[in-house]
Amino acid sequence: MNLKEIQELIKLMNENKLGEIEIEKNGSKIRLKKENNRINQVIRDAALSYQSPQTSNQPIQEAAEQEPLKKFIEVKAPMVGTFYIASAPDAEPFIEIGQEVKPDDTLCIIEAMKLMNEIKCEAKGKVMEILVENGHPVEYGQTIILLEPIK
Repeated sequence: MNLKEIQELIKLMNENKLGEIEIEKNGSKIRLKKENNRINQVIRDAALSYQSPQTSNQPIQEAAEQEPLKKFIEVKAPMVGTFYIASAPDAEPFIEIGQEVKPDDTLCIIEAMKLMNEIKCEAKGKVMEILVENGHPVEYGQTIILLEPIK
């Protein structure tokens, strides 16, 4: 199965409010399972409220009041998988905080079913936060990177 087919399955799950789906096609088998959406939403909202290292010791609500989230572009995971910031453990990271990126720049890799999927930038911006640690799992739709738009 390719990335587009997996994304279509995820869309199908969301549209039909399915918690789990398993498909077998041409000898390939994929099983997608959603965790409790309410818990994921709480975790996602807490991560989005975190703006910068300067606010890390302040309560989340106070940090959110200081800098509205609307000014950031949220890069979301297009699939469930494992987040990698570099192409190999000893390779340079694709992005760093403060780096300017443009459309089609590779931001990270998400490994799904042994396939390495490059996540490309869709807008010009400056990397403000990387919300996922290297090698950690991500959920579909989870915000993984915050960009500040550049005109």
